[in-house]
Amino acid sequence: MIDQLWLILLGFAAGILGSMLGLGGGIIVVPVLTFLGFSSTAAASNSLFAALSNAVASTISYSRQKRIEFSLGLKLGLLTIPGTVLGAVISTDVTPSIFKILFGLVLIASVAYIFLRKKIETKEKTISKQMMVFAVGASFFAGIISAFFGIGGGIIFVPLMVAGMGMAMKKAAPTSQLILLFSSLSGVIAHSALGHPDFNQAGFLAIGSFIGGLVGARLSLDVKERYLQILVSIVILAAAAKLFFDSVSDNSSFLGF
Repeated sequence: MIDQLWLILLGFAAGILGSMLGLGGGIIVVPVLTFLGFSSTAAASNSLFAALSNAVASTISYSRQKRIEFSLGLKLGLLTIPGTVLGAVISTDVTPSIFKILFGLVLIASVAYIFLRKKIETKEKTISKQMMVFAVGASFFAGIISAFFGIGGGIIFVPLMVAGMGMAMKKAAPTSQLILLFSSLSGVIAHSALGHPDFNQAGFLAIGSFIGGLVGARLSLDVKERYLQILVSIVILAAAAKLFFDSVSDNSSFLGF
């Protein structure tokens, strides 16, 4: 158990970034675990424990700062639950190479989100019925993404709330953490029922992520976001490139090349 204490540090780093960006820390945790030889289901399910812990800590901190739209967050959070169950079930049969390719694409989309999230901010608007119908579908899809990849659905919810609903960014990212609390909790339950996580590893990740979530919510008030964007994006793109390379290597080995 002692040789797994490094997972606390991994969870801590992922928790800080996940809280500040509203993405959840899975974009850091899952690639690291995958590179270290964890199966896709183990990486995703263990990561969701960290995402849940991070969401709890972030929600507590952001609620004290009065930056969460609770009514909307609760509705969208509940709508993710059916999707998370489906995502956990689907993840059981995915091959490692396919998982790496798909997750690499998610990482690239995450970088696009990081740089565009300020630019998509619009004036507050009345939410139309059509937008609410779209939000229902987006929530279900985000639930699938959350449980399948172990990352939470912030990459979907923040743009949805900002561009589609006119919510200010300073409230969208915190509200996303409340939504992730529901999606990660239901994902944890579904993955656990399927026997995917290692509870010792998941526990260490969760401890670090909880502390990181508290720190990240506090730092979000002061940090120079531009520098953070550049640093995180470089790391994420490098991880995406490594995932694509490993996927090609896996397929080459399978074919005997």
